[in-house]
This record gives sequence, C-alpha cells and structure tokens, in this order.
Amino acid sequence: MVVTLTRIIKYGLQAFLRNGWLTVSTVSIMILAAIVFEGLVLFNVTGKTAISSIQEKIDISVYFKSNASEDGILNIKKSLEDLSEVKSVEYVSREMALAEFKKRHEGDASITQAIEELDQNPLLASLNIKAKDPNEYKTIATYLEAKTLKDQVEKISFAENQVVIERLVGFIDTLRKGGITLTLFLAFLAVIVTFNTIRLAIFSASDQIGIMRLVGASNAFIRGPFLVEGLAYGLISAIVSFLLMIPLISFISPYVYSFIPEINLMAYWSTNVFNLFFYQLLFCVGLGILSSYIAVRKYLHL
Repeated sequence: MVVTLTRIIKYGLQAFLRNGWLTVSTVSIMILAAIVFEGLVLFNVTGKTAISSIQEKIDISVYFKSNASEDGILNIKKSLEDLSEVKSVEYVSREMALAEFKKRHEGDASITQAIEELDQNPLLASLNIKAKDPNEYKTIATYLEAKTLKDQVEKISFAENQVVIERLVGFIDTLRKGGITLTLFLAFLAVIVTFNTIRLAIFSASDQIGIMRLVGASNAFIRGPFLVEGLAYGLISAIVSFLLMIPLISFISPYVYSFIPEINLMAYWSTNVFNLFFYQLLFCVGLGILSSYIAVRKYLHL
C-alpha cells in the first residue's frame, strides 16, 4: 500500500514538473482566482465593519412640541423600546438640549448672547432612536407618524440619514456581487485550464496508460497520478497567492484604516492568518482536484 501510494505521488509530481509552461499558465490562473477569492473574504469583513461603523453614527430624532409633557414623551420612549426594530432610545430634555447647544457654540459670542437674551428655552425635547438594522428606520418613522402621536410630535428627522445608509449598503452590495462574479469567472477559468492541462497529460501518457491496463493496474493507480498533479497545482497556487497577499495587505491597510478607523486590516490578517490560509488552500486544492477528476473521468472512463 505504501509503495503504491509512493509511486502514485512520484508519477504525479513528475507530470507536474514535466508540463513546463502548461504548469506555469495553470498555476498563474489559479493564483489570480485565489487572490480574488481572498480579497472577497477581506472585502466582506471591511464592508460589514464599515456599515456597522456608520450605523452607530446615525439615528433618527423625533422632536416634540413645546407643550408636550415629559411623562407623555417617556411613555412614547417606552413604547419605542418595546419595538423589535429598535436597538436603543435616548431621551434629550429641553434643558439638556439647551446645555448641549451652549457647549457646542461656547466659542461664538453672538450666539451665546442671543440665547441669554431669550425669555424661554427655544429648543425642543427629543428622542434619538437607533435601529437594529438600517432598513428598519422607515418602519420606525412610520410608527412615529401615527395619528395618535401627531398632537405631540413636531418633527421627525429621517430622510437624510436613510439616503446615506441605503446608498452605502447598495454600493457595498454591488461591489460584493462584482467580487463574487469575478471569483466565479476566474474559478471557472482555472478549472478549464487545469482540465485541459490534465487532458494533455493523459494524451501524452496514453501509451503508458494502455500498458498499465494490460498488466492489470487498478483504476486507482491509473487515476492517482493525475489527481496528485491537480493537487500539486492547488497547493502551489495557494502558497504563492497567500505569500503575494502579505505585501498587498500591508500596502492597502493604511488606506483602509484612514477610511474606516475601526478596522486594522493588517491586524485582522495577522490574527486570522491560519483561518484565511485554510480557506485559500481549500479553494485552490478544491479547484485542482475537481478539474483533474473531471478530466480523468471523461478521458479515462474511470
């Protein structure tokens, strides 16, 4: 058993080295597919972090009329917190709003003086609402527009924040779909190239395969070297593409950090290096073995 396995591996590696430029072209296509695949994985992480970061910075605010009672506002706050779409609700009283306004404009003497000359607080009490999902803000806004609340609600700020988050989600979804399409295309291309490489190897070894069949070689022994060759394509592609990703990640990491301070791409790469390499290895080896298996099954009828 050990001798047979050793021979299968030996013949497979010999075929891998003997094919020359075919091997180079096959590995090159698989490397491109693997880099795009790994880039898609990292893009998904970056995209989710970007959405979460912006989602934490946006909310909708509902402003109440000056004659609305605090108890009534707090009852509305309680009813909002009971909604499944709502993540959190923050109450800002008129006094808190005025104090925050003064703090924000403490360097502007004209505004400070104007506020002090007023007989009463011009600002309104409000509730700042964060949704669990950015797509739920419309539902929350509809709830606040109910007739039962019209007597108390002065204004709801919703449209501007919703436009921003919807455009961001749409943009990231478009890029993700583009990345998936490109990965599938390159994976298909890698399978076709590897398939043809294995097919040529089968044709060039047709006499040898005929002799092996005459002397009673098993199907596994005949099939094995070609599967080993496909495995070798996958292993080499995974290792090379992973090594190429290191300087690439190092280069783009500062730019990603400047855009999304919440994520350090190089730190994420370092922390998850084994998982990422495993995914890449699985992807490349899967491509290599699948294309070899299809070629062997088609042209050797095994």
